[in-house]
Amino acid sequence: QLQLEQSGGGLVQPGGSLRLSCAASGVNLDYYAIGWFRQVPGKERERVSCIGSLGASTNYADSVKGRFTISRDKDKNLVYLQMNNLKAEDTGVYYCAAHGGYVCYDPQTRYDYWGRGTQVTVSS
Repeated sequence: QLQLEQSGGGLVQPGGSLRLSCAASGVNLDYYAIGWFRQVPGKERERVSCIGSLGASTNYADSVKGRFTISRDKDKNLVYLQMNNLKAEDTGVYYCAAHGGYVCYDPQTRYDYWGRGTQVTVSS
C-alpha cells in the first residue's frame, strides 16, 4: 500500500512562494504518475499540475502555468510543487496523489493513492 506524506504549505503573502513536497517510503515514486490537486470550499477539486512516471511529460492547469513547477528529486524520492507569484485564488488544500500509469493527465478517479492534504493560504 503506497502512503504519501506531504509537507510544506502555510501562510504566504500575495507574490510570495511556497514549495510543497510529496514523499513515499518503501516505493520508488519514479514509477508512479503524481498529481497535485487543489480543493477550495464550494468548488470541485481540480488538478493544478502533474508529472508522468519514468520521464513522461508534465501538465499544468492554465491558472498556474508560468508560476508553478512540478519536479522530481529521484535521489530523495520526492515530488515537489514549487509555487511562485502566489495569488489569493491559489488558497486551498493541496493534495498529492499517485497512480501506477505512465501519463498523468488521467481523470482524478484514476488516482489510487492520496496524501492527507496541506493548507496553503495566500493573504496579506
